Amino acid sequence: MEQPSTSLFSSSGRGKFIFGILLIVAAILYLIVSSTRANAQYFLTVEEVFTKGDEYKDQELRISGAVIGDSVTYDPETLALSFLIAHIPGDNIEIIAQGGLAAALQAAVEDPSRRRLLVRYIGPKPDLLRGEAQAIVTGKMSADGIFLADELLLKCPTKYEDAVPEQAE
Repeated sequence: MEQPSTSLFSSSGRGKFIFGILLIVAAILYLIVSSTRANAQYFLTVEEVFTKGDEYKDQELRISGAVIGDSVTYDPETLALSFLIAHIPGDNIEIIAQGGLAAALQAAVEDPSRRRLLVRYIGPKPDLLRGEAQAIVTGKMSADGIFLADELLLKCPTKYEDAVPEQAE
């Protein structure tokens, strides 16, 4: 008497194998999509934060702006750092129309009519923190309109020294 086939590639075994593979692929795709959505965080401009401020209450935000050099204060004992960032456009086409990122950063710092946001950060003062640097801060808005940064990223001003040589010293 012939025994039934228990091979993985028999018709019933093949169906289970294909179903298992599809289940694993679906789980991997779900993890990729959910992880990407959870970590996707768009840069907001200073203007957007002021315009839609109530929409962003109690949300983790990532904001980009130009550092106002003479506003930087730092206490090395408490590691308390504060500075103002000025609005720079969020649209690359608009930045290019202004003459590039270096020119947009310079214009943002020099134009007193642009919106400015006070940022507070607790941690060591980054070496790259200076006027006309692009700051990207991640954190939350406080009830009194101060941005409490958990993370501070500065784009190196020397990257733009060919565009505006007087910025790089």
